[in-house]
Amino acid sequence: MKKILPVLLFLLIIINVSAQTAEMDFLPEGLHFLPLKANVYEPKLGLIYFPDDRSLKVDIGNSVDLVGIKNFIGDIKVTLGIDFMAYGLASSYQGKRLQIDALDGFFGGNATFSHKVNNTDDLKLRLRIIHNSAHLVDGSYNNDGTWKNNYLPVPYARDFIEPTFAYEINKESYFTRFYVSPSYSMLVRPAILKRWSFNTGFELALNSLIGKTAKKSNNLYFAYQFSLIGVPAYAGNNNFMFGIKMGEYYNKGINLFLSYYTGMHYFSEYYVKKIDKFGIGFYIDF
Repeated sequence: MKKILPVLLFLLIIINVSAQTAEMDFLPEGLHFLPLKANVYEPKLGLIYFPDDRSLKVDIGNSVDLVGIKNFIGDIKVTLGIDFMAYGLASSYQGKRLQIDALDGFFGGNATFSHKVNNTDDLKLRLRIIHNSAHLVDGSYNNDGTWKNNYLPVPYARDFIEPTFAYEINKESYFTRFYVSPSYSMLVRPAILKRWSFNTGFELALNSLIGKTAKKSNNLYFAYQFSLIGVPAYAGNNNFMFGIKMGEYYNKGINLFLSYYTGMHYFSEYYVKKIDKFGIGFYIDF
């Protein structure tokens, strides 16, 4: 927490300096920075079904902008918001359905800055400070009082700060976003985890290839992210998504998609395991 305070103090000083020219907006409409589709550690609402073992990744979370500030410094816009999210691993075992085996929880806040390069392009910076903890739960526990496969719970926690630099192009017929995102964990448990990690990726959405649904645009999209994490040796993770979003890409909508993930397990209790997963899923953007 002591390492986070200087960052918060710096933001408060900037806000105070720019307050005379800024235009405040309490509870602004929409979302300044849409959660990255191919990033596992983003607030989402929905699930992914994995046919290989009939398990589910169930996401429950949201990001909300609480305050917006226009003309923050020059023409820069800034929003301050909160992120609360969790995802669970649901499985079937010994005839019992939808047991929750593992759970990751996240909560924190974000500040997003944007500068409009021209009528269609935006340069954005999102700064997140997040706490992540992970747990094995009752679905991993046998009736005889032992843990499945003799895999014991690991005390796991991370407090990390993550700047994401993104360039967005929003044309009439398509939307694309490129981003890079280093991350540093002020706290890690267990101590063998590396504090630094790195993400990069892109999204491409096309709204002119298919018709509309109830007068709302349909966006055919592809998203990809590469992540480099140390668990403890650095390893690369790849996540591919291909789907359709019913609704404007940067507004409310329903996402139906196929995904393929390969790399270290994204459920933190299983951080030492490698997985290779094809999934079918949906998310709701709101």
